[in-house]
Amino acid sequence: MTEPKSSRRAGGRAARHAKRAVPVAVNPAAPGQIGGQYRPLSEAECQAIYDTALRLLSELGMGEVPKRLWDDLIESGCNDLGSDRIGMPRALVEDIIDKAAKIFPLHGRDPSRTIEVGGDKVYFGTGGAAVNTLDRDTGLYRPSTLQDLHDFTRLQDALDNVAWFTRCCIATDVPDMLDLDVNTAYALMRGTTKPVATAFTIAEHVDPIVHLFDIAAGGEGAFAKRPFVKTHISPVISPMRFGEDAVDVVYKCIEHNIPMSCITAAQAGATAPATLAGFLAQSLAETLASLVMVNVISPGFPMIFSNWPLVIDLRSGAFAGGGGETTVLNAASAQLSNWLGLPSGVAASMTDARALDTQYGVEKGMTSVAAALAGGKLIYESSGMTAALLGASFEAFVLDDEMHAMTYRTLRGIEVSDENLGFDAICAAILGDGHFLGSDHTYAAMERDYHYPSLADRAQPKTWADAGAQTAADRAKQRVDDILSTHNPAHLSAKQDAEIRATFNIID
Repeated sequence: MTEPKSSRRAGGRAARHAKRAVPVAVNPAAPGQIGGQYRPLSEAECQAIYDTALRLLSELGMGEVPKRLWDDLIESGCNDLGSDRIGMPRALVEDIIDKAAKIFPLHGRDPSRTIEVGGDKVYFGTGGAAVNTLDRDTGLYRPSTLQDLHDFTRLQDALDNVAWFTRCCIATDVPDMLDLDVNTAYALMRGTTKPVATAFTIAEHVDPIVHLFDIAAGGEGAFAKRPFVKTHISPVISPMRFGEDAVDVVYKCIEHNIPMSCITAAQAGATAPATLAGFLAQSLAETLASLVMVNVISPGFPMIFSNWPLVIDLRSGAFAGGGGETTVLNAASAQLSNWLGLPSGVAASMTDARALDTQYGVEKGMTSVAAALAGGKLIYESSGMTAALLGASFEAFVLDDEMHAMTYRTLRGIEVSDENLGFDAICAAILGDGHFLGSDHTYAAMERDYHYPSLADRAQPKTWADAGAQTAADRAKQRVDDILSTHNPAHLSAKQDAEIRATFNIID
């Protein structure tokens, strides 16, 4: 007897549901997708900004140049312009651009987590030096602590879309500067095996902390052979001058083979022109000055060209991390760096929002997707930062991790092939069941092409209400609780930990 048609469909429906419930095996939106689709500047505009930057370097030059760097620059072909300013001739700058490192690895202590800087790939990571943390219980800001840094480190260690980790907060409960730098480095070594970054307050702190890294790497000199930490340095202070302490750190980091992000952080209307074009010209000149400095000291040394355009609200003078100007300026900065063939670093998701609210989502989404589409190789500040970089949030880390997956999926784009065009599948569906649910073609696409968010709620309104009407922030808080209660990595062996504690003042 022929089975009723409705029963066949019910059985097929159950099978389809079971099939769709199988976890997706392939990440359709992995870090390292290709950027560069968005170009806010024309070729002629890139050339005009670049020409102005080179003119600034050659005719106005850089001020407050430390003696050691002055001598090295003069020997390399730079000019004494008088008034204690040093000029960088166009030919010299262009020769250094040609010879500068274009592609290099940022090593993870776990080699599988190593990422390649340069080329076309885009990676979201962290940055910042937040002195406040959004408290998970009160929902209000309080001073950041060393325990916060440890917790942020192990939290992001469990987040797939954060490709590298820079210490995102300052432990304000550690007043001694050496203890602060040491304990920051220790937190990074203990809590993650991703590529990491830190900063050194002064050059004298570099030697002892490299010893700490050597212990983590397995022995004296091991770290320099495969450096898994980069440093964040701002050797140029806007407008158009060097900072002596930071320059000293540059020399010391090069001595120890520590890759660096040389960060220019001019502010439009304050330390750089308010016009966006003028801002880009000065900021490019300043970041090129860092590139010249690094390559004069050590030709081809790995430096991330971190030209971070920052904006202030010209009505109040307050830093503004969100908004359309930040969006387009960082995208343009990425485009200019890529246009020069340099490994670009820009900043995005520097929301001004204090709470995890609508402003937070709009500002983070706009700035991060634009920076990625413009091809920023490393996108800093993009995880966990709030309150115009004054704050960091645990819940924001997991919300941003999901945002990054959506952005990576956007970058991946649409693959057009005979199989994906699906002529045969369309014919089979229309002449068969009349729909595409449960077909092999659909199931293959489900695994390969779609990202399924774990925090975004796609339930029907009644289902959502019956489950407690949770917001995304509520679900993020639960995710943070789950990770911090279960993910307690100890990426240092007992022997390494004991040796570090015997050598340094590790604060528990």
